Amino acid sequence: MQFSIYIIAECNMKLMTRDDKSLLYNVGGKEGVLDEEVLLLTQQLLSSNPDFATLWNYRREILLHLETVRSEDEIQRLYEEELSFLEACLKVNPKSYGSWHHRGWVSTRLPRPDWARELSLCERCLSLDDRNFHCWDYRRMVVRVSGVPVDQELQFTDRLIGSNFSNYSSWHYRSTLLPLLHPGSPEAASPQREPPTSSLLKEYELVQNAFFTDPNDQSAWFYYRWLLGRGVCVCVCVCVCVWGFSTNSEVILRCGYRNALYYKSLTHLHKICDLPPGTISDTSNEHNLTVHWTERHTHRDCALYTGRSESWCRDSATDLELFRSELSVEKSSVLQSELQSCTQLLELEPQNKWCLLTIILLMRALDPLGYEKETLAYFQTLKEVDSMRTSYYSDLCSKFMIENTILKMEYAEVRVFSLCEKNLSTLCHLDQLLLVTHINLSSNQLLGLPPQFAMLQCLEVLQADDNAIENLEGVYHLSKLEEVSLRNNNITQLSDLKILTTCPRLARLDLRGNPITQIANIQSQLAELLPSITELLL
Repeated sequence: MQFSIYIIAECNMKLMTRDDKSLLYNVGGKEGVLDEEVLLLTQQLLSSNPDFATLWNYRREILLHLETVRSEDEIQRLYEEELSFLEACLKVNPKSYGSWHHRGWVSTRLPRPDWARELSLCERCLSLDDRNFHCWDYRRMVVRVSGVPVDQELQFTDRLIGSNFSNYSSWHYRSTLLPLLHPGSPEAASPQREPPTSSLLKEYELVQNAFFTDPNDQSAWFYYRWLLGRGVCVCVCVCVCVWGFSTNSEVILRCGYRNALYYKSLTHLHKICDLPPGTISDTSNEHNLTVHWTERHTHRDCALYTGRSESWCRDSATDLELFRSELSVEKSSVLQSELQSCTQLLELEPQNKWCLLTIILLMRALDPLGYEKETLAYFQTLKEVDSMRTSYYSDLCSKFMIENTILKMEYAEVRVFSLCEKNLSTLCHLDQLLLVTHINLSSNQLLGLPPQFAMLQCLEVLQADDNAIENLEGVYHLSKLEEVSLRNNNITQLSDLKILTTCPRLARLDLRGNPITQIANIQSQLAELLPSITELLL
């Protein structure tokens, strides 16, 4: 092994003393030698600067060699001395990656490791710097290998949090321990599984003590957000629509008793399955199609009746639980109590952004429609007290407004949908609007139409007047789109409209009030770009 080349390349010569340089060249001259003399030379170098990764690698090579020629007691003593040396290195640099990594390696090589000593070392280091993530990583390794009980580690976080409420690392570690302590089922514990309500109440009390003590510290608020619940987003087959061709993602179409037919990809969002001749018969009154999603082991049936060119099957979009995790009566009462506590804190700290945001999220979890007015008022206050994150709050508010509008739909299969004058800055939940044929996005603050907009394969009419739209990225391969109105936006050049060439049925385009209308000969250029247009308004 050629150690000398790497050692010289890695060392910062300007930071080394003359003696260090002399030692370095001595080590380089002994490349390939695996004895205690080289071990001593590398120790002298690492004592002053423990961040030379290659020297640690060299020491490991030497130690592995010595393992083959020493007895078990000698190996134990050798590694004990290595641990003492490493402790001295950590005093030089408590966040030395090389030192912590090497200590983990040595600890696993010890014939008789003393894990209690290692835990004590971690506790001492974290008492000096509770955010030393190298030490946290090492402690988790020690806990895992030595089998420390979860409740004992939870008590350890109690001590650290008790001495410093702002200890984010301890709060985070606690969030990984609670699901292990209360798995709730024989399945493996996960961050999504919640502890029982009795334990949650104790955690709520602990974290409330923290943010009532220092409302502006974010550590406790992040943990509080975790406690309030983490709904798991499960991928489902929301809608199947059939009208000459079906658009779905990576599925198999089975027609009656016939063999399975795989979709061929037209675009990354648009897939077509050509059925064999005779599959759909004029003599049959009903054709049953089944979409199988093999990855999720699920399927959805859809019937196409004679005389109809379109059929669909979808989940209800009006369920109040659509955009939030299911809450038991007991859980809802707990959240209501937490809302009251946060409201009390807000009376004391009316400008606290963490409290304002948490109140909004609690209201969304409890009753999104009932608290709509209050939520909008709190968002306005948030933008005033935390102006650096105005765009984030605008996007989050837009998301909630779209959710509320969907929840207010009279029935799931609505075909005309309006989001006008909602002050929207972004679009989301388009997967709930797959059957919409006419959408109105006018009088908002949209800068563009996102790629997900291409999911609206049933769309025939798009109204997006009075926004600030600069690009139409999502208007892609909308095969049924016939009318687009973009009055008073920010379309500036012909290339911004090129994507409309993928919409073969587009016949009407309104661009009045856009900068592009000032371009010379724009009408003839548009006629050449979009020959299917029969009505162009400039």
